[in-house]
Amino acid sequence: MVVGDALLDRDLDGSAERLAPDAPVPVVDAPVERPRPGGAALAASLAAADGAEVVLVTALADDEPGRCLAGLLERAGVEVVDLGLDGRTPEKVRVQAGGRTLVRIDHGGPPGTVGAATAAARAALEGADAVLVADYGRGVAADAGVRLALGRLVPHTPLVWDPHPRGPEPVAGLRLVTPNASEAARLVPEPSGSGTAAVASRARALADRWQAGAVAVTLGSRGALLVGPDGPPLAVPAPFADGDPCGAGDRFASAAAVALARGSLVSEAVEEAVQVASAFVAAGGAAGFSVVDLATEKQDGDGGPLDAVALAARVRREGGTVVATGGCFDLLHAGHVHMLQAARRLGDCLLVCLNSDASVHRLKGPDRPLQSQDDRAAVLAALDCVDAVMIFGEDTPVQALEQLRPHLFAKGADYAVADLPEARTLARWGGEAVVLPYLQGRSTSRLMKEAVRRAR
Repeated sequence: MVVGDALLDRDLDGSAERLAPDAPVPVVDAPVERPRPGGAALAASLAAADGAEVVLVTALADDEPGRCLAGLLERAGVEVVDLGLDGRTPEKVRVQAGGRTLVRIDHGGPPGTVGAATAAARAALEGADAVLVADYGRGVAADAGVRLALGRLVPHTPLVWDPHPRGPEPVAGLRLVTPNASEAARLVPEPSGSGTAAVASRARALADRWQAGAVAVTLGSRGALLVGPDGPPLAVPAPFADGDPCGAGDRFASAAAVALARGSLVSEAVEEAVQVASAFVAAGGAAGFSVVDLATEKQDGDGGPLDAVALAARVRREGGTVVATGGCFDLLHAGHVHMLQAARRLGDCLLVCLNSDASVHRLKGPDRPLQSQDDRAAVLAALDCVDAVMIFGEDTPVQALEQLRPHLFAKGADYAVADLPEARTLARWGGEAVVLPYLQGRSTSRLMKEAVRRAR
């Protein structure tokens, strides 16, 4: 269950190559509109992409943004319990050029009146394995009936609360609260500073104030600091993630709630949430999640692997950038992962063209591959930075690229663009071949030789 205020986000992304004649501002030409769920709707969609069965209790107005948001949630596989909203569905519009935000325009004004908790909302809460309150300060989490229903879940049902400065305090006795560092500092000004000791002191004060089992203060690129009822704080560092942090708090809270629903300890849930949120930022944040139509769940409608050709067509249709790469990936190592993560950051989806078993056998010799093509595809598809895998049987992925027609084809820097036959293929539709930095000393051949040496 996710409870909270749903917002509609719209990205208007075009090109800006000139200034307006009447003012020193850029002119954005031919912007492509990408609507995406925001607020509690984003948190619910992310949980659904994790494979959870999700019900969202929220408040939508009967207006165009509300209907658009309802459609996005349906496509994400989220069941909506709508309390009704007397007012406008809040909408945030980001005008961008080349992916950089120039201005944000907010619609919706002050919060409208949220309808009272319904019998359907109360029944859904009572049957939940875990509940995330994604509060955006617009009234859903403040409703007396909603709060009464949430209070009845304590302490038996894991309850995670992602607070907002304009929202109500969490209900007493819940499992985990996830303020960010600035929210925690605003709630507990003393002691000042951003060091670990100061953050831990604020977290302890908030845990006592809210009678919470634990407080995890999210620290952006530094990870999170978890304070429980006793013992020292748990510092959970984040892996490096160079990307858009928009939506990272929702990604953290939703991942923690899903982990708790599956039986994880709070410490385990927070550790997993930090890893998931970092991968989310590296993949482009909320905008990267939406541009492929919430397809990061990596499943098609029949429950099979997401179809690479269909995904490429959809991303192109919505104005996104399709990135592809190729290889055998026989023994996945840090060099591969580094390259795949870098490739994903170049666009809005990453498609891996994977050599079939027969192709690897021809290219690498009679002892290869070490793993079957299905196993290699499964390992690649499990990476957050890979959106789909396409197996091909030729020696090069030229025919696969003809079907995918990506904007970019990326390979590790041990190749030169002039050596890539794929470069000539991409040029036919205006695509580009690029090389990416490669971690020195990492290779499948080296690992195989080392394994043989040690076996002796």
